Amino acid sequence: MKKENVIRDKSYNFALRIIKLNQWMVNDSKEYVLSKQILKSGTSIGANIEEAIGGQSKKDFRAKMFISYKEARETHYWLRLLKDSELIPLKIANSLLKDCEELKKILSSILLTLNKTNS
Repeated sequence: MKKENVIRDKSYNFALRIIKLNQWMVNDSKEYVLSKQILKSGTSIGANIEEAIGGQSKKDFRAKMFISYKEARETHYWLRLLKDSELIPLKIANSLLKDCEELKKILSSILLTLNKTNS
């Protein structure tokens, strides 16, 4: 049976939503620059978490988790920008922002725990 990993699963599902957002922005809104930015940072969160899980050491794990946290912060910035510029519907923006905020909190908690165990 596959072991549940909340941050891996949530970041993967978030990445799927970001991919769909990117497709909508490109196909329906013909927006190519910001859509690419949000696609890169939004999918990078989960990719770095996957790398962290397969990390060679605790230091490697922490470094990749920190990168994921930074990517989540960047994604949050792009989502705020898309929302406030009204390039994406408010309901979608708020939902994605909520999910991104949750990812940031989980990643922050993981990093705080890692820092405590290394002190």
